[in-house]
Amino acid sequence: MKAAFLVTGTGPIVIVTSFDSIDHPRVNELLRAKGIPKYIAYDLDMDLVAQRYGRHFDVVMHSLAESDDLRVLDVNGDRAFRLFKLSELGEPIKHED
Repeated sequence: MKAAFLVTGTGPIVIVTSFDSIDHPRVNELLRAKGIPKYIAYDLDMDLVAQRYGRHFDVVMHSLAESDDLRVLDVNGDRAFRLFKLSELGEPIKHED
């Protein structure tokens, strides 16, 4: 499982995916289907994400079926931006259709 902080046209979001790479073609397809054709993504440490989101993270993770490739953990850009220090973000992954 991977977690990522995405900077999108409407603001930051946090996602969890079953793929081992945020730039996997299927992740891009799923994001495009959600109206996100362009983004800058940063890998996040899953333990850190679990700690910061607490019970909400547990609920999302326990509802993540094997057939579900992508879950949006947080769409509140202000909260997502406040929860993580810039130094906690991985190297940027840029995607544009």
